[in-house]
Amino acid sequence: MENTLRDETAIEEKRKDKIPFEHYKGLLKDLNPQMIAANSTCPYNEKDNFFTVTLMGTPYKVTYPQGDVTDMDSRDFDNYKLKTMILRYLINAKGVKATGENIAYRDVSGGNVYYPCFEGRCLKRFAFTFNYNLDGLKKAMAVLKAEPQSIGDLSWRFEVINNMFMTAILWIGDDEFPPEAQILFDANFPSAFSAEDMAVMGDIFIPALKELSKK
Repeated sequence: MENTLRDETAIEEKRKDKIPFEHYKGLLKDLNPQMIAANSTCPYNEKDNFFTVTLMGTPYKVTYPQGDVTDMDSRDFDNYKLKTMILRYLINAKGVKATGENIAYRDVSGGNVYYPCFEGRCLKRFAFTFNYNLDGLKKAMAVLKAEPQSIGDLSWRFEVINNMFMTAILWIGDDEFPPEAQILFDANFPSAFSAEDMAVMGDIFIPALKELSKK
């Protein structure tokens, strides 16, 4: 019974996640593909009509004007949160180059409103996921070719999606103190993503890091 309920819950969550994805597919077709490519820095293949979007080191194919998101072999998958984030980036990117300067989440318009969500889904999740898998975290960051930083006990700057960088910082916990984390964003991040997008970014980059840590 418990497994059945868990499966039904997972199916319902997938269904809900698919609704915004279908919405943004409808918006993509109304935009000029060359303009999308220029603003997002995601290459557009004019012969076969698709964009190549690289998210957490993995390339994805986005067909135009359909807006289907697949792997580069055109195989479908059901991670609709990731698919939606990719489409939102293609739609909303404004061509603002990475600055190399960091901003905190609370510096973003709406950041105070969504901070509790950001804290739970990004900061605490990152801290408690990798505090006990430091070797895996280091391996994942090496695969991403992330740049080590001198903040906290461990920190790296890495490209989340084309031209958009984050810095993940970890203070390692022990028997006396729990682990803590901070996530900083390149100052160009709000040009493409809203505070709400950034609050759920943990649903994108943390699972990706976990997969990379196994390679």
